[in-house]
Amino acid sequence: MSNSLFDVSTLPTFTAIKADQVESVIDDILQANRSKLQSLLQQTMDEISWQSLIYPLELMDNYLSKTWSPVRHLNSVMSSDEIRQAYDACIPKLSAYSTEQAQNENLYKAYLHIYESKAFESFSYEKKRTIENALLKFKLGGVALDDDKKKKFKQLKQELSELKTQFEHNVMDATQEWKLRITDKSALKGLPDYAIAMGKQEAKTEKVTGWIFTLDAPSYIAVMTYADDREIRKEMYYAFTTRASTEGPDASKFDNTDIIEKILSHRQAMAKLLGFKNYAELSIEDKMANTTDDVLQFLNQLVEKSYPRAQQEFEQLKQFAKKLDNITDMKAWDIAYYAEKLKQQEYGISQEELKPYFPAQTVIDGLFKIVHQLYGIQIQRVDDVDVWHPEVNFYEIRDEKNSLKGGFYLDLYARAKKRGGAWMDECSGRMEIDQTIQLPIAYLTCNLTPPVGDTPALLSHDEVTTLFHEFGHGLHHMLTRINTLFVSGINGVEWDAVELPSQFMENWCWEKQGLKLIASHYQTGEPLPDSLFDKLLKAKNFQSAMMMVRQLEFALFDFRLHMEYGTEGFKDVQTLLNEVRQQVAVVIPPEFNKFQNGFSHIFAGGYAAGYYSYKWAEVLSADAFSKFEEEGIFNETTGKAFLINILEKGGSAKAMDLFKAFRGREPSIDALLRHSGLN
Repeated sequence: MSNSLFDVSTLPTFTAIKADQVESVIDDILQANRSKLQSLLQQTMDEISWQSLIYPLELMDNYLSKTWSPVRHLNSVMSSDEIRQAYDACIPKLSAYSTEQAQNENLYKAYLHIYESKAFESFSYEKKRTIENALLKFKLGGVALDDDKKKKFKQLKQELSELKTQFEHNVMDATQEWKLRITDKSALKGLPDYAIAMGKQEAKTEKVTGWIFTLDAPSYIAVMTYADDREIRKEMYYAFTTRASTEGPDASKFDNTDIIEKILSHRQAMAKLLGFKNYAELSIEDKMANTTDDVLQFLNQLVEKSYPRAQQEFEQLKQFAKKLDNITDMKAWDIAYYAEKLKQQEYGISQEELKPYFPAQTVIDGLFKIVHQLYGIQIQRVDDVDVWHPEVNFYEIRDEKNSLKGGFYLDLYARAKKRGGAWMDECSGRMEIDQTIQLPIAYLTCNLTPPVGDTPALLSHDEVTTLFHEFGHGLHHMLTRINTLFVSGINGVEWDAVELPSQFMENWCWEKQGLKLIASHYQTGEPLPDSLFDKLLKAKNFQSAMMMVRQLEFALFDFRLHMEYGTEGFKDVQTLLNEVRQQVAVVIPPEFNKFQNGFSHIFAGGYAAGYYSYKWAEVLSADAFSKFEEEGIFNETTGKAFLINILEKGGSAKAMDLFKAFRGREPSIDALLRHSGLN
């Protein structure tokens, strides 16, 4: 059969992918892999070795991953009924295949034999780490269960993968379904010119008059931050916070309520089958945190440090709104609006004042200069690459000797049929194949403010930090020097450390030397004035405690939910969320708010009982950056040390060992508190 998915020797040819052939291609690969595995396991234990077993398994996994990757990616960035149908058809098959491998006793015994052999002592650290990770994966995959429990575990995992997919589909559909059309120009008062132009452009696309605003981040954030019309803000907030629920303008159409219950029930049942008290215990088995108590203690420590300050910040905001507009009943849809006005009053700066200094291409070029100064790498765009949308660009990364290190696709802007948020995903991983190196390729995806008319895309400073964050993930994936697929790049990295390189990169968005490289006025070329930089820096920790407790609310809700679900004291998801909010939130949302129904990180992504990872890794990233603060933010020796000890090592060693190799000690929370203005 002729199908571009079969050829993984080059970059994917996205425009040639035929959705109606995807399922049959995946079926063929899974069948071939099963036959190959069966053949590999015919070896005697004396014949089993890295080269005779692990390496062939790497090749099998690599081929399947590189074939499936463009399909998975298209489903996120250029969704269509055909691609979604193909994706949904393959998800249970891939889940079943993964579980089969994890529960294969003969394969487990082969890995264990290698681990216990004398040869293991002479293995490289990445090969040792691969074997150790695999043995843990077997344990967590149910290899020790009896046949009936194995079957049940496999069924639960397969159904869970389908539930997570449906959850994400519902969120995307609910987000795309709702639009606010405005025909009265006076209702646009307060909105910046770019937001009005974006609304006009959207209306033109829809072939209607007036202005259209959507729930995509650039449009939603602009309305919530700047629209003077309080009722419009409320309408947008209501639509956004009731997505995929039984509430709101599309009530029950894309409802995730029952799906959440089923996801939690499946996770709890899987954890119990494996002998854990709850899913949170299962989740931290392959993370840096040792116990669930460690996680709760960490989060509660941050609550203790930030909650009193957050209360003060919120009280200040309420007093400001009362004085400015006689608002005596501050609502959730007022927070961003009055926070922006208060920031302008306190610091004389707004995101809108900064945006002209952050044209997207200038930011990208400056980002490349920053990583060149840090790590000596060169990044060049390559034009003759097949992409899924005209706005997407492909880039190559080369080292100081001009050797090719990897590449990445950059898809920056929000659009229809594209999943919200920002993320890095793997197109291919680094590994050695027949004495040649397969280079790592990444997808870097954002939903930033798009160009409007003839005006280039102008980014808010928040959007700039989002781009830097995802690029940090990309560097972790692409700069690895590990040639063993299962621990190269981000593979094998403990989940609560995976955000270290991404949050680390954000720091250069706040440094004067960094901003000089990424900021210049899109019309005049004028650099960011010192007066604006000073205001930006002074405003850095504006309402930082409120932002801190908001993240802690998410993390505590997630972790406690996966600890307490199904226990005697647990009532329901909403009750627990309300309880967490009473403990930590200073802004209590209205009853109609169904935040959990759109919480894709934990119900569709990889952060279940792991959302705390953002704060856990922020401790690592802040402490790592403090070394640059001590020695110079472009210090060549320090940059080289971070490259060698963190980025190049990938998942080939424990995150704590890699951090200590770079920092010379275990991490301290002090830098995070200082950076957040909370010490």
